[in-house]
Amino acid sequence: MTEANMLHALCLCTFLFATVLVNGEIKNKGWWKNAVFYQIYPRSFMDSDDDGIGDLKGISSKLEHFVDAGIQGIWLSPIYASPMIDFGYDISDFKAIHPEFGTMQDFETLVAQSKRHGLKIILDLVPNHTSDKHEWFQKYLAGQKKYKDYYIWKKGRKDDGMTPPNNWISLFSGPAWTYNATLKEWYFHQFEYRQPDLNYSNPEVRAEMELHCTSMQDH
Repeated sequence: MTEANMLHALCLCTFLFATVLVNGEIKNKGWWKNAVFYQIYPRSFMDSDDDGIGDLKGISSKLEHFVDAGIQGIWLSPIYASPMIDFGYDISDFKAIHPEFGTMQDFETLVAQSKRHGLKIILDLVPNHTSDKHEWFQKYLAGQKKYKDYYIWKKGRKDDGMTPPNNWISLFSGPAWTYNATLKEWYFHQFEYRQPDLNYSNPEVRAEMELHCTSMQDH
């Protein structure tokens, strides 16, 4: 990826994060500079149905606690559909809530109740990569060539192609490239090998991610 594309991706990531405020128009755009945030890992916060897993209804039941504690913003760790290989940071569907946490209706209820309490909700969107179970990745594996450029695929080095394209290392240790024996290609992942990086030099990826972000603002 060129420096220009890297800069474009960084700007987009900043835009995505800045626009995940989902409970109404923010007149004072600098409110967050002095706000007190409370980050929640939903799975371990509050369980509303005694299944041993925290959920969105559980968070809704504690909103008055946040107000009493002087909290202005709740930062939710990922609540999207995910195989949970990396605590929800491997998103398989940006349009769906993980069923362990509840439903989209539960999310909309949380947003509405938070707004009534004067609380901002911030979603932890992961724009860098998806799960390898995401439909875009799966569609390329199934032969839909359009989706190759949604990710970063390269041929291997040497005659047999079995050497990674370069010597980059994943942040999770080991090579940042994983080989797909069927396609005889390597895909890039800065994190776990089941978290392939998105290709932000592709304008379709940028458009899709902007759409996912703004769609959550509508709730």
